[in-house]
Amino acid sequence: MDVRATLRHLHMAPRKVRLVVDLIRGLSVSEAETRLTFLKRDAARPVLKLLRSAIANAEHNFKLDRTTLVVKTITADGGVTLKRFRPRAMGRAAPIRKRTTHINLTLAPASEITLGKKRAKRAAAKRRGTKTTA
Repeated sequence: MDVRATLRHLHMAPRKVRLVVDLIRGLSVSEAETRLTFLKRDAARPVLKLLRSAIANAEHNFKLDRTTLVVKTITADGGVTLKRFRPRAMGRAAPIRKRTTHINLTLAPASEITLGKKRAKRAAAKRRGTKTTA
């Protein structure tokens, strides 16, 4: 059973948020929470808040144990871009793009996480009775 939480319209560029998001993908919930707590990036605070919200959803709504949960997927996609203009020399104007981010987080129990690509390929080959070099 997957537990989802979303954060929309975070006033931070997706490029900066992806640096934080990539650090916790695939980790257990406790390990991800520890990493985000001590990370010195501004994007870590809202991602930590979202992670804690997803954990609370899992415990309250689905009666899951937090020790078994793993960050299955987490994405940081671009949201609405606010367009502003800055005055420049000789009466010109230069555009400023104030970017926002939508973050989607999915938690799942560790028992339901699928195998990695190589392990899945080996398992499929074993079922067929062939040998792989991967």
